[in-house]
Amino acid sequence: MVLDKKRDSVDPVLSVVAKRFSNVNPDVLTWLALVFAVLSGIFFYFSSVEMELLNYYLFFAALFVFLNGLFDAVDGKVAKIANKTSLRGDFLDHALDRYADVFMVGGLALSSWCRPSIGLLAVIGMLLTSYMGTQSQAIGHKRDYSGLLGRADRLVLLMIFPVVQHIALRYSLQLPWNTTVLEWGLIYFAVVGNITAVQRFYSTLKWFRKK
Repeated sequence: MVLDKKRDSVDPVLSVVAKRFSNVNPDVLTWLALVFAVLSGIFFYFSSVEMELLNYYLFFAALFVFLNGLFDAVDGKVAKIANKTSLRGDFLDHALDRYADVFMVGGLALSSWCRPSIGLLAVIGMLLTSYMGTQSQAIGHKRDYSGLLGRADRLVLLMIFPVVQHIALRYSLQLPWNTTVLEWGLIYFAVVGNITAVQRFYSTLKWFRKK
């Protein structure tokens, strides 16, 4: 999954949504995206095998992940429409994205669905992937969206895995080694996220050699 490279295909839809928020300060939308990420992390953290079929916390978490992704995608569009693009806004957007990622994946990593060691590796892979992408731009190269698992991919998976986990509970599906669907999701983040970080690291080194 490399959804970050498919941004152009969803631009028309995002532009329509952005026009409805054209009178809102883009920074407000950026902060709202963070609020939704915090809410998602809270629902992930307090969800559990024992209560999920009663409180549907995983569905709420997935919904707030979607809202985070939507507002994160729209704030930049609104800034362009309102002619309010700035380096400050770009910095704020990316800084709060990192906090948002930590709240969402961290909430799941600290929940009862996952072993702490796996959660830690997932968070490390996620942060290193984002760091390599923005650091590439910081040293004079382009912002690097390459690799197997970008932010858009993570958000989509963070919407899919909770729903699949709920269905697995509903039908009493058992996974091997006493694992859960969400734990396998974080294993995927840990492995593929760190691979993506290495891919971006190597891509930037190649750019240095060509330069």
